[in-house]
Amino acid sequence: MSTIPTPPENSTYNMHIDVQPRYLPEQSSPDDDRFVFAYQVTITNKGEIATQVVSRHWVIKNAEGTVEEVSGLGVVGRQPFLQPGQSFEYTSGCPLNTPSGSMRGSFFCVAEDGERFDVPVLPFELFIPKSAE
Repeated sequence: MSTIPTPPENSTYNMHIDVQPRYLPEQSSPDDDRFVFAYQVTITNKGEIATQVVSRHWVIKNAEGTVEEVSGLGVVGRQPFLQPGQSFEYTSGCPLNTPSGSMRGSFFCVAEDGERFDVPVLPFELFIPKSAE
């Protein structure tokens, strides 16, 4: 399987990913080892050409080191086509059987001119804030 290159920053193809995770105590059940987290993702096209987000790939790791991978077309059932300067925001969730963990991943994109590339999502932590314990 070939690897699709990640474009350099500040290039024609420049998608920026911001992720804001949060713990959902109302959906969690610590006594049953169920800890639910939401994460809000903002994808911004900071490049010079319109680009479509085609698919996503997540690597989810719990506090015990167990890894689960999730891949699929689109994000929340959509494949947003972003003009330069446009953003797309969505929220999704992740249940864990430990009170903390981490996620990282990537989005596969296709630019209007046919260029294909992956946009990495740096690791982010899932944890219960001290105020929620």
